[in-house]
Amino acid sequence: GDPKLESFGLQVARQHQPGRSPGWAKLHAVSPEIPGAVNVEWNTSTGTLVCRVVTKGRSRAGPLVGALVNYLLSRYPRRVRTITIVPRR
Repeated sequence: GDPKLESFGLQVARQHQPGRSPGWAKLHAVSPEIPGAVNVEWNTSTGTLVCRVVTKGRSRAGPLVGALVNYLLSRYPRRVRTITIVPRR
């Protein structure tokens, strides 16, 4: 529900629906040149935001991850304690 999300090049594609797992959303880049999606889930018991980037084919995740990290550090600098990126090969 953040109105400034699009100014960071991201938009909500889907979000939490009643009856589904709480605290999740799917983000896409506003620009069609940045393919892929970010699946976001908030774990209330641990206070952890878990984000999984999904791309198709040989698309690179870097621009999408960069937009997400830029958004998080710009909008919530005091709430972010650490960012861990685990590449999957």
